[in-house]
Amino acid sequence: MTDSQKKNVLVIGGGAVGAIAALNLEKGGLAAVTVVLRSNYEVVNKSGYDIESCDHGVLKGWKPTHVRPNVPDISKEKIKPYDYIICTTKNIPDMPPSLSSLLSPALPYENTTTVLVLIQNGLNIEKPLQDAFPTTPILSGVSLIGTAEIKPGKIVQDDHDRLLIGPFQNRSLASVSQIEASLDFVKIYKAGGKTNCTYSPDVEHDRWRKLVYNACLNPICAITGLDTGRIRLADGGIEGLVRPAMEEIVAAAKHKGVLLAPDVVDVMIDIDPLEIYLSPSMLADVNKGNYIEFENLLGEPLREGKELGVPMPTLEVLYNICKTVQWRTKEARHLVEIPPKKSAVKS
Repeated sequence: MTDSQKKNVLVIGGGAVGAIAALNLEKGGLAAVTVVLRSNYEVVNKSGYDIESCDHGVLKGWKPTHVRPNVPDISKEKIKPYDYIICTTKNIPDMPPSLSSLLSPALPYENTTTVLVLIQNGLNIEKPLQDAFPTTPILSGVSLIGTAEIKPGKIVQDDHDRLLIGPFQNRSLASVSQIEASLDFVKIYKAGGKTNCTYSPDVEHDRWRKLVYNACLNPICAITGLDTGRIRLADGGIEGLVRPAMEEIVAAAKHKGVLLAPDVVDVMIDIDPLEIYLSPSMLADVNKGNYIEFENLLGEPLREGKELGVPMPTLEVLYNICKTVQWRTKEARHLVEIPPKKSAVKS
């Protein structure tokens, strides 16, 4: 396939997930990918990615078609609109910039050609974007992958890439066109034969199911400083914290009309082999001094459940602790001011 026949794809966020997404698309031969990078731009632009992947093997110095340090302004740069824009960045709505403002240079308000794909965690992530870009089809990408960027440009993928794709329904757009956009994306993403990418008609179920893990184990590990193996070994870790939180998510999902499998709590508790001592993303971010994406992972399902009258005492406590952890990071970055410390010594 010539370059002019390939889908033109922009990936915003070239970290662990974005790099593997770009690799899958390029290896399939049906897409030319531009990746927007931030902290790792200089390394990748100069030397490419070094990737150790259970799906793709070892690659040294691999690069997508283009890398950039910023989101392109397609009108000023006279760039043809992208067929797909994929967001793999952390979604942190309580910290600027908003995702819609980040996207706007590459995605006009009255866009009719570009499809937006959110390979991001959490609930209701599409709503502010549907408000900002009402004519844009938006697809949900629920990623089940084990991958980490252990240093800038160095990616280690130790668990296979599985991706569920389906449309966030937009009533102002034809349902059939949203489904077709999903099926087309699945086709180009899995063309290389190295990944399991499937169409899913039930986006809401996919996201609530992943929240059983992400709204519970993720923040609990971040707060306690324990990985998913050690939290299972710790006294009271599972029965006192993890299981009650997960059962609250299952109850909220049920009141929303989303029925999860009866064994989903046990499955999610044991989904990571104990002996790999996996640090979930939120724990990794706390250890790096980064902001945590707790609002969409924890705050949104908590708000949904409370609105429906579901008791969620465990999640309420976790949410408020996460808010204070976020405040601590803001203080460390001098984004909040506190009164100066007074001397305890009287003059």
